[in-house]
Amino acid sequence: MQSSDNTNTVANVDAEVFKAVCGLATQARIAQRKLANAHALAKNELLLGIAKALDEHADEIAAANELDMQAAFADGMDEGKLDRLRFDVPRIAAAAQGVRNVASLQDPVGQLVRGYTLENGVKLQQVRVPFGVIGMIYEARPNVTVDVISLCIKSGNACMLRGGHAAEKTNAATIAVVRDVLNEFGYDTGLVASVDEFGREGATALMEARGFIDVLVPRGGAGLIQAVVRNSRVPVIETGAGNVHIFVDKTAKLDDAVCIVMNAKTQRIGVCNAAEKLLVHKDVAQEFLPMVAKALSKANVVLHVDPVSRALIEGSGLEGVQLLDATEQDWQTEYLSLDMGVLVVDSVDEAIDHINRYSTGHTESIISEDYESIEAFTSRIDSAVVMVNASTRFTDGGVFGFGAELGISTQKMHARGPMGLAEMTTTKWIGYGSGQVRA
Repeated sequence: MQSSDNTNTVANVDAEVFKAVCGLATQARIAQRKLANAHALAKNELLLGIAKALDEHADEIAAANELDMQAAFADGMDEGKLDRLRFDVPRIAAAAQGVRNVASLQDPVGQLVRGYTLENGVKLQQVRVPFGVIGMIYEARPNVTVDVISLCIKSGNACMLRGGHAAEKTNAATIAVVRDVLNEFGYDTGLVASVDEFGREGATALMEARGFIDVLVPRGGAGLIQAVVRNSRVPVIETGAGNVHIFVDKTAKLDDAVCIVMNAKTQRIGVCNAAEKLLVHKDVAQEFLPMVAKALSKANVVLHVDPVSRALIEGSGLEGVQLLDATEQDWQTEYLSLDMGVLVVDSVDEAIDHINRYSTGHTESIISEDYESIEAFTSRIDSAVVMVNASTRFTDGGVFGFGAELGISTQKMHARGPMGLAEMTTTKWIGYGSGQVRA
């Protein structure tokens, strides 16, 4: 599969960087062969060793993260991204527990997808196997480093990571801890490699390294994701930005709806499953909008409103709510901040049409007690996840029972939604015969 000619044909990346990255990928592929054939118990022991080491070295990793946080703050990083960047001791402990959760899951490698016997007696089986070497390009998300490593190990894959400049010290400290454990357990440390030392050239090299990297996954803002999708020569699993919507239908329990909107918007503002847009049915807008605007205002959320929403909120006598007139750009924007677009719609059909037009295909939620509205919404919304009477914040690999996630896939091939262990495998066919030949 590896193509040695690749190093002589790449024009978009520094030749020395490309050669170095391909060398790391080659080492990763060699190291992956042992892991690919490791028993589930051996992989679980390795993961538990990594979790223990993360706990033991949490202070060191957190100290490195504090340096990254200080630099990012000085550079003017916004609040949402700073929240993603933070990897303090409690979050490291949570990440370590996530590794333990991955260890507790069923090993996907070798699972039978389907099998049957041909008329001539040949028995066919389709089984799950690792991809090989998975590349990951992400930004300011040090928890992703732990998630990807744990999922790759359990699914028998090596990983090549580009975690971005903002989290470089944090990621380096984390990877150093992991590689010490790999060495302790008798695995080649090349199983987990970083190209951060090469800066953006390292990311470009990953995109160009077809034949060395089996699949590439971008995770971050819309700009990063689209840059990788457009420019990569390596097959890409596209994860999506989260222009996430909540629709409050005319039959919604309004008190529940306020709680759901508040959780979806304000629990964590810098994550892709945070709600960015609120659509409200006209029949409940006069009662509901002042309720939710008051609650969001207390959390300092700025509302980008259509004319009908503005009139209803201002007409309620509510004071202190920050209102801006929504523009066309607002409906397309993933804010990742204390901002939310608000639109009053005439029907569930209008809500569905608006969402399908502007959504990034991540997660949408309907708050309703009407079966027909719920059925229309869940069947016609073209997104990876659709929630009913629940917060969009539930779209998460850990919450879905995957232990962790590689990302949220918004494409429609191979994987869609939160990607766990099964999505980090491909399949191969095995045929068992007894001397059959084809006529």
